[in-house]
This record gives sequence, C-alpha cells and structure tokens, in this order.
Amino acid sequence: MRQFPWIRPLVAAYANDYPSVAPMFSGDPSSPVAWRETIARVARAPRDRDHLTAVVAAQLERRGAPPAARAAAARLQDPASVAIVTGQQAGLFGGPLYTLLKAVTALQLASRVSQEHGTPTIAVFWIDEEDHDWNEIRSAEILDEQLTVQKITLADVEGAGVRPVSALVLDAGINDALQELEQALAPTEFTADVMAGLRAWYRPGVGVAAAFAGWIETLLGPQGLVVFEAGDPAAKPLVTEVFCRELDHPGRTASLARDAGAEMLKFGHQPQVEPAEDSVGLFVVDESGRHPVKRQDGQFTAGDAVTTPAALRAEVQSSPERFSPNVLLRPIVEETLFPTACYVGGPSELAYHAQLKGVYRAFGVEPPLLYSRASATLLDSACIRFLDRYQLPLEALQVRDDSALNKLLESELPPTIERALDEASKEITRLADAIKPDVAAIDPTLSGAVDSTVSRMHDTLKTLHHKIVQASKRKDDTLRRQFTRARALAFPGGGPQERVLTLVYFLNRHGLSLTDRLLESLPLDTGKHYLLTL
Repeated sequence: MRQFPWIRPLVAAYANDYPSVAPMFSGDPSSPVAWRETIARVARAPRDRDHLTAVVAAQLERRGAPPAARAAAARLQDPASVAIVTGQQAGLFGGPLYTLLKAVTALQLASRVSQEHGTPTIAVFWIDEEDHDWNEIRSAEILDEQLTVQKITLADVEGAGVRPVSALVLDAGINDALQELEQALAPTEFTADVMAGLRAWYRPGVGVAAAFAGWIETLLGPQGLVVFEAGDPAAKPLVTEVFCRELDHPGRTASLARDAGAEMLKFGHQPQVEPAEDSVGLFVVDESGRHPVKRQDGQFTAGDAVTTPAALRAEVQSSPERFSPNVLLRPIVEETLFPTACYVGGPSELAYHAQLKGVYRAFGVEPPLLYSRASATLLDSACIRFLDRYQLPLEALQVRDDSALNKLLESELPPTIERALDEASKEITRLADAIKPDVAAIDPTLSGAVDSTVSRMHDTLKTLHHKIVQASKRKDDTLRRQFTRARALAFPGGGPQERVLTLVYFLNRHGLSLTDRLLESLPLDTGKHYLLTL
C-alpha cells in the first residue's frame, strides 16, 4: 500500500505498523485477543435487540430481500451475536467499485469471525442516506468500447441538494440516465441481465436511497448481507438518548475530536476533521432541508430557527425522526443500534475513527475494532500478461504523460544502440577534459568555448536518442496499444480504478456472478493492494 501516492500514511501504518498508531484506536484487528475482548464487550452491552430486529426485518420485507439476508438479520436477536458493519452513501447505480469491495470484506470477515470465535456474526451494510450532498452521488462513470471515461449524471430531482437523500424520489429522469448508461456500455453477454437488474430498482417513484438499497441487496443479499437504510424513522427512537446526551453536553463531541486531532498530529498524521467550537453533532431535518445545530449564546440554532436547550431536547424526545447525526456522531449511533464488533472502512473513515476514541467513552458506547476495506484493481489476463512481460509496476500506469511509456520503449531498444550512445557521450567528455588544459594554455578565454561546444554535442546526442525513441514508438504500435489499454483500465481518467468506475461497469464485463468470485478470491489481508485477474 505504501507504493501508492493516494494512500494516506495513517492507512499504511494501521495495516503494517499498528503499534505506531495504537493509542488512537481501540484494538489491533490482527490480534485474536483483541477480537475476543471486543466481542465479549459488545455482546454484553445493553441494547434493544427486539426493536432493532423488527426494524431491520420490516425493511427487508419491504424490499423483498432474499432468504439468506432475512435469516442473517434474524440472528441479530441472539444476545450473543455481533455485527461486522460497513457502509456507504447511496451512489448512483451502486456507486464506485470500492462500495462492492467494502461489502465483500464485511461478508468475508463475518464468516471468519463466526468460524474462529464461534459467535453468530452478521455482515451489515449501513446506507448513509441522511446526507444531502447530491453532487457526490448523482453520477456514475464507466469506460465505453474505446476505453474512454463516460460520466452518466442523473438530472436533479425535487429537493436535490437541500433535503436528505432519504427524502429524494426518482422521477422520469432516471429513465434517461439508464438509457444513456446502456448506450455507453460496451455490449456483452451480461448487459441485458445487468440492465434488467438496475431497472427493477431504479425507476420513477422509488426513493434514491431505496433504489440503491435494493440494488446492493440484489447483488449480495443472497450471500447474507443485511442492508440497512439508516434514515428509517422507525429506528430513531432507539437512539433518542444519544441525541439527548449530545444536547446535554453541547460542544463536547467536537472538543474531544479536536483534542484527538491534535494527538494525531503528534504522531505525524493529519486529522480528518477539525470541528468548529460552536458545532453540535446533530442536524434538524424538515421540509426545507437539513440544518446543522449550533450553539449560540446559551441557545441552539438550526437554520433560521433559534430555540432553548430545554425546548430542543423535548423535541428530540417527542420526534427523534426529525434529527440525524453528523459525521462524528454517526458511528456512535451505529454502535448504539448494532452490536458492532468491527467496522470495515475506507481511508477517510479510518481517519475519522482515529478521532473518536474519547467520544465513544463519553457516550458509554463500546468502540469496535476497525478493519480496512479490501483494495483491488480488476484486470483481464491480457493486461496482467503485459505487466508481467515488461515487469511494469502498476503505479507506473498512473502517470498521465508518456514518461512511463518512453522508459518502456527505451528498454526495448537494441542494447548496442544504448551502449554506443552512452559510450559516445562519455568519450566526448573524456576528450574535452583532455584538451581543455592545452586550449586554456593557448588562450584562457577559450575554456568556455570548449564547455559550450561539449554541451552542444551532448544535446545533439540527446536529440538523436529522442529521434530513435520516437522511431521505436512508431515501429512498435502494439506495445503502445497494450500500454494505453492497461493504463485506461487500471487508472481511468488518471484515478484509481476502484474509486472512479461504477461497479456496474465490472458487472457488465464479468457478469452478476462477480460478487461470488470476489468473495472466493479476494484475500482478507488488507495491508496490500491486489491485482485480480478475471
């Protein structure tokens, strides 16, 4: 992981040098003792499992979830059971590939924990549907037949960018987006099935988050993944006390997170968030949107509204569905609802959690272990053969200019040419050094002329070398095509494949059985980035 410039140092340290970051977290996920202790703590922590199970079961019933998902959800009622939780925003058509990698990691980890610790373990996918950042979820990117990135963007729906995603409903614009997607995808034997699966959920009248939930459940529900829509009003009474505690101690969560951020800096890691002093970890949700709660002169404000602490607390108790947690309070809500033994997260989530150890303690909530999601690039055998043949490291493909290609082409030049040019350059320098003292003895002012002449001769050799390389480029079009293809697949648009391309692109190439193949072949050692040949 350290080889990649986009991997933050905290993630690499967490995976490969846990002792160096141990004070920021609640336990080492590679330690069996940490797992045993965490499972015991989480399982015995009080929570209303009956209410939670009923809420989850109702969601699964509404969506017509597969039997395996329903059976897994029912195990939440077992007082000994624990959960492996992961989550993501409701990205269009399922979001980027890493959404699938998160879910696969959670399922794999749940299976391992169940086997190794004899504990009923459920994989839960938490849909963060209470955010209102429409621009983050409205687009999906794929590669077309020419391996050019195509961006499919859903037209604004009513309330977009203002109301939470859970309140947004798809309109006729979804049909246009689906048609655009189908036209942009390279036709394969799987295209019809993939598009049928999408159209079953992405249709006018269905909630944006509900469509995402149904699609993810279609893909991984048969493997036992429990998909949870976090904005469900029926779940809010279970976390009313969390909301009230946040109001009773306004600013405490933000202060603890800031203090933890300062400690992170001492360890050489950049904090993920620096909350303002007046921030409170709650939003008020109404018809006009989602408004952050702030402290101001002993009062609370939310949008244009100003209210007293007592009045806002009473409102939380009577109508908890009108409130949602911010990014710092959301993990506390998650672990209050679910018996979370471990959270599977990406790089940003890992950094958020590094600032929450004190917040968990303040709320009396058992903190989970953290596990980095799998990181992978999916390539076909032709790309892998190309990388192997030329011993080309994956990260060399990220550079957007032709420097890596030029080096590769240079390596393919006949060695006699390289040797001759190198020897000529050295010989010019040697002869110049030999005559320079004699020239200086004749006329000291000519020393500079010797240097400039030698410099021009070196430049001439470099120009010749460049012309030879360019000629090699023209001659070896096959190598250029192979390089360009591998780069387009591995780093579409210059970004890591797992972050850029929507998972629909891969399902269209490899079929809906891709999820099963990932579950079988993707390693659980997340200290590395994997190249998977499909």
